[in-house]
Amino acid sequence: MRTHFCGLVNEALIGQTVTLCGWADVARDLGGLCFIDLRDHEGIVQIVAEPDAAVDGNADVIATAAKVGYEDCLRVTGVVRRRQSVNPKIPTGQVEVVATRIEVLNKAEPLPFHAHENPGEDIRLKYRYLDLRTPKMQQMMRTRIKLVQALRRWLDARGFQDIETPILTKATPEGARDFLVPARMHPGEFYALPQSPQLFKQILMVAGFDRYYQIARCFRDEALRADRQLEFTQLDMEFAWVSERDVQDTTETLIRDVFREVMGVELENPFPRLTYAEAMRRYGSDKPDLRIAMEFTDIAELVKGCEFKVFSDWANHADGRVVALRVPGGATLSRKQIDDYGLHAAKFGAKGLAWMKVDDAGKGRDGINSPIAKFLDDAALASILTATGAQSGDLVFFGASTWKVASDFMGALRVKLGKDLGLVTDSWAPLWVTDFPMFEWDEEANRFVALHHPFTAPAVDDVADLRANAMTAVSRGYDMVLNGNEIGGGSIRIHNSAMQSAVFELLGIGAEEAEAKFGFLLDALKFGAPPHGGIAFGIDRIAALMAGTESIRDVIAFPKTTTAQCLMTGAPSPVPDVQLADVHVSIRPKEKGSE
Repeated sequence: MRTHFCGLVNEALIGQTVTLCGWADVARDLGGLCFIDLRDHEGIVQIVAEPDAAVDGNADVIATAAKVGYEDCLRVTGVVRRRQSVNPKIPTGQVEVVATRIEVLNKAEPLPFHAHENPGEDIRLKYRYLDLRTPKMQQMMRTRIKLVQALRRWLDARGFQDIETPILTKATPEGARDFLVPARMHPGEFYALPQSPQLFKQILMVAGFDRYYQIARCFRDEALRADRQLEFTQLDMEFAWVSERDVQDTTETLIRDVFREVMGVELENPFPRLTYAEAMRRYGSDKPDLRIAMEFTDIAELVKGCEFKVFSDWANHADGRVVALRVPGGATLSRKQIDDYGLHAAKFGAKGLAWMKVDDAGKGRDGINSPIAKFLDDAALASILTATGAQSGDLVFFGASTWKVASDFMGALRVKLGKDLGLVTDSWAPLWVTDFPMFEWDEEANRFVALHHPFTAPAVDDVADLRANAMTAVSRGYDMVLNGNEIGGGSIRIHNSAMQSAVFELLGIGAEEAEAKFGFLLDALKFGAPPHGGIAFGIDRIAALMAGTESIRDVIAFPKTTTAQCLMTGAPSPVPDVQLADVHVSIRPKEKGSE
C-alpha cells in the first residue's frame, strides 16, 4: 500500500513520487490550499494539497483534503519537493509531499482525547491503542524494543543459550503471591504461574547447558505501584562453574555495552561496590541513589548521656540507631516544610523527626535553631556539628529507633530531600551491592525468611556453622543498582543437597514439605550439580530508566492499573458457572464487610 514511511521522507527523494500511509496528525484548510501532517510510526511529514496537482482521476484532491479530520486513516500519493519554510523541529522538515491523490481509508470518530493533550492515566489506559499512537509513547516503546534487541545480540554473540522454561508450574514457597491455574484434568489440583524461572534454570545447569538466558514473563500477585506489575518481564541468566565475580563482571559488561548502544551513555567502569552493611550505614538503603551526595552520620556515641530520652534510649539500646543527615542549605526550609518531611518519614516507621537549623555555626548554641537543642549540652552540640560537618545555612535531621526502622525512614527522607531540593546530579550512577544477610527474622511469623530466596548460597560451606550463626550469616547474593533502582538481583546458588536441606529447615520448611515441593531439585543436586549462579534483570525497570519515566507502565504495551485491572479489556472479569464447573472450581460467597 505504501512505498515509503512518513518519517523517512528526505531530500534524497526530491522529485520522486511516493505513496505514504498514516494518520492525520494535523489538518489545516486555508481555502484553496490544505496542509496535512501525516504521521506513522517513523514520524511526521507535511502533505500539501494545492490546485492543479491532482492526477490519477482524483481531480478533487483539495476537496478531499479539506474534509480530513484528526486521526483519519489516509493513503497519500504525491511528489516530494523542498519546503519553502523549513521546520527544524522534525527530521522531515526540509521537504514536503505535494499530493496528487488522497484516499481516506478509514474515517475516525471524535476521539476521547487529543494526542497533544495530557489526559489522566485511567483514560490513557482505557484507550491504550490511542495512547500508544502518540509520538511520546511510540518513542518509549521503541526504546524498550531496542533494549531487548541489544540484550539478545550481546548474549547470542557470547554463547548464551536461549531456552524457554514452563509457564505452568508448581507453587513457590511464597505461595500467597502465586497466581493459581486450575488443572482441568486433575480435579482439585492447580498449576502456578512462575514468579521466576529460578528452579528450572538451576536444573539446566545440572543438565550441562552452562550458559542460559531467557527473556522471561513472570507473575506475582502483589500490590502494584509505579515500579511493580502483576506480570513483568526479566532477563533471566544462569552460569555454571562460576563465582560471584564471574557473574558480576560479565553482566556489568553486558549492561555497560547495552547502555552505550541504546542510549549512547558511558557508564562508570568498573561499577562501584558497597556491601549491604555499608550501604545501610551510609545511605539507609540497599539500593542507594549515588547521585545524591548526602550521607548519614551515626551519633549514638555522642548522645548516650544526653537528656533527650528519644536519643539516649535508642543510643543505649542493643539494636538501636541514632543517625544524623546534614542537608546543605536546608536552613531555608520553613517549619511547615520540615513538618511535611516528618509526615513523609512517618510513612516509613518514624515516630517523630528531630531537626536542627544551623543559622550561624560560629556562634555555637546561639547560632542553633532547634526544639531539641535545650536537651543537649554544649559539648554534644559541638560534637554533632563537627561529626556531620554542618555549616551555617545547613539543616540537620535526626532519626532514632531500631537499626532497621531508623535506616528505613531516614533513607526514604534522604531520597525525597534530594529530589525536592535539586540535590540529584544529572548523571548515571550504577553500583553493586553485595554480601547481603542470608536471613531476616520475621517477628510476626516467628521464623527466618530468606532475604533473596531460599536457593541462595551462604558465604560459609559448613552446615553446622550456618545453623549456629544463622542470625548473622551472610549470603553470596548481589544486586545491581542504577540511580536508586534495583535493576538486577542474583546470587551464587546452593549446589549441595545437604546445605539446601539445612536452609529449608532454617526457613521453617520441614523435610516432608521440602520433598513435596522441591524433591526434584534436591535429587538433582545429588547427581553432580556444578557450582552455579546467576542474575535476573528487570526489563521494565531498565526500559523506564532509559525512557526517562518513573512509571514502568509507560514502557509496557498493555499494563494493569494500581488496582490490578486492565481498563481496556475489563480484566479481571467474572467467569460463567459452566466454565468454572469444567475446571472443578466453585466461588465462595463474599463475606459481609470483606473487600
